Amino acid sequence: MEDEIILLDFLPSMFGMRVRIALAEKGLKYEYREEDLWNKSPLLLEMNPVHKKIPVLIHNGKPISESLIIVEYIDEVWKDKSPLLPTDPYQRAQARFWADYVDKKLYDLGRKIWSSKGEEQETGKKEFIECLKLLEGELGDKPYFGGEKFGFVDVSLVTYSCWFDAYESYGNFSIEAECPKLIAWTKRCLEKESVSSSLADPHKVHDFIAWLRKKFGIE
Repeated sequence: MEDEIILLDFLPSMFGMRVRIALAEKGLKYEYREEDLWNKSPLLLEMNPVHKKIPVLIHNGKPISESLIIVEYIDEVWKDKSPLLPTDPYQRAQARFWADYVDKKLYDLGRKIWSSKGEEQETGKKEFIECLKLLEGELGDKPYFGGEKFGFVDVSLVTYSCWFDAYESYGNFSIEAECPKLIAWTKRCLEKESVSSSLADPHKVHDFIAWLRKKFGIE
């Protein structure tokens, strides 16, 4: 019997994109359901009653929430193809550490760039660049964060790349000028079909942020 996989998602979400990449890496077929975050579906509220957020993966009727937890779940259930987490316990712990670092830092700092002005925006931009430089240092000269193979940390971070244009536009800076190795890594990841087919169009992300700025009266 074939697995029933449904993904409740929102196209510009960097968190949802992580799940899309993991599913693509495993070659899994699934039903994609776009959510209206301002008018959430009864199914989303039923499947994620605690946080009421996307993404939610529904596997044979059972819901899994929180993007990194979903990616780990996908990797464990369909472990025979394209493993995302290393087998070595120490390397697994390191991968989880850096993915967690991305989760704790990048979204809020990126949001500060597009949702604020003046000194607050400058502080956010400075901290955002520092965060990327730290990640670039961890990457070093490796093709991917885990070494020779695309993996868990790459999945957690590369989804932010389609938001980079908007961050640069509103923050008036260049990520490539600050972190050239990180942008080279982004381009390397985008050569993978699983990544390029799963990421949102940067122009659509930019339009979405412009709409948010107008909605929140930032313009």
